[in-house]
Amino acid sequence: AQNADIAAALIEAAEQWLKDQGMHRVLAPLSLSVWDEPGLLTQGHDHPPTLMMGHNKAEYQDWIEGLQYETVKQLFTYDLPVKDGFPPLIGKIVASAERNSKLKIRKVDKKHFDRDAKIILSILNDAWSDNWGFVPFTDAEIDYAGKKFKTIVYEELIMIAEIENEPVAFMLTLPDLNEATKEMGGKLFPFNWLKLLWWLKFPKSSTMRVPLMGVKKELQASRLASQMVFMMIEYIRRNAVANFGTERGEIGWILEDNQGMVAIAEAIEAKINRVYTLYQKEI
Repeated sequence: AQNADIAAALIEAAEQWLKDQGMHRVLAPLSLSVWDEPGLLTQGHDHPPTLMMGHNKAEYQDWIEGLQYETVKQLFTYDLPVKDGFPPLIGKIVASAERNSKLKIRKVDKKHFDRDAKIILSILNDAWSDNWGFVPFTDAEIDYAGKKFKTIVYEELIMIAEIENEPVAFMLTLPDLNEATKEMGGKLFPFNWLKLLWWLKFPKSSTMRVPLMGVKKELQASRLASQMVFMMIEYIRRNAVANFGTERGEIGWILEDNQGMVAIAEAIEAKINRVYTLYQKEI
């Protein structure tokens, strides 16, 4: 009860600050935008959080909903085993796509990662522009993202799809750094910093997270888009299993009403393992 009262007082103070700024509605929780750990974890508390995903105690949900906050959107993450491959249909789709001489899937080039980061985020700005909550990346944010991700970028885990040499789709995959840091207890010294550097140089990760994927709008809902997506997923799966010892993947987050991405997740037999909820309230 005491913790609930403290939470209510903190939220009331935040609401008052927003009112003082002339705001009339709260959309929360968000860390600056939907790109930065959005939503309250409302299902899947038994799963440890993967890289760049939020985590909170289950009782937070009752505290927030008890203050007249209503669900505005839910975000899903999907869990799937990857060690033994995907259903046969996926293999047939990939094999068919590989016969298209105009279509090429390439790895990012870490030596030119700034260039490839701009390509990826340019596709993202186009691909996601109609999605709920979309906020376009600015040039400054694109430059920052390139620097931010470079340390944990591994070329064989990030793919760009090209049609006649024009980049039209991408898939970004990251090894789960949380696996490496979980046993460190938040401390780098005396020797954990060496362990961390070693992991960054020679990472082994039983879990991979796919935080972002995008296909240019002009191709979305096309047969070619599906082929490109499944090719990128399969190529990255092979590399993750062979080079990183990966056994499971996590896709997300995905908007609950993003029918295209939900269909892809279901096609590779992924299952929802976590739900994040975004709330709103008129103030």
